Amino acid sequence: MKSLDGSGKSSKSSETTSANEKIDFSNVEIEPLFADYVDFETFSKSDFRAVKVKECVAVPKSKKLLQFTLDDGTGTDRTILSGIHEFYEPEELVGKTLIAITNLPPRAMMGIDSCGMLISAVHNENVDGEKVEKLHLLMVDNHIPAGAKMY
Repeated sequence: MKSLDGSGKSSKSSETTSANEKIDFSNVEIEPLFADYVDFETFSKSDFRAVKVKECVAVPKSKKLLQFTLDDGTGTDRTILSGIHEFYEPEELVGKTLIAITNLPPRAMMGIDSCGMLISAVHNENVDGEKVEKLHLLMVDNHIPAGAKMY
């Protein structure tokens, strides 16, 4: 479900909050933690990397997909598609440093191979009695170089 502001337009998560402004989490609902453990060897197979957004555009004929051109530190651009257009406009993400899992097999979406997945935090909020999904891409300090491995 789309979140709505007073104008009836989709509310983007890019709304800024000042560093000193207190955030009210009393209406936030998160998914429960998994009951099953994953062994360390399995976890270690996931390659999480810092990636720099070089370009981001809306995918034609898709309401949800954004196409990211990313610097992953290898010297070759990486393309990742993400269904987050409801939450972000493409131009606000250019220049940001994000976290991606880079060793997933390519997956074709709208005829374009997506080579990885961007990591985001998702939760629900009760807004005026309605459950509204919120999503925030995991953004890190721009001093972290492209390709830096997450442990």
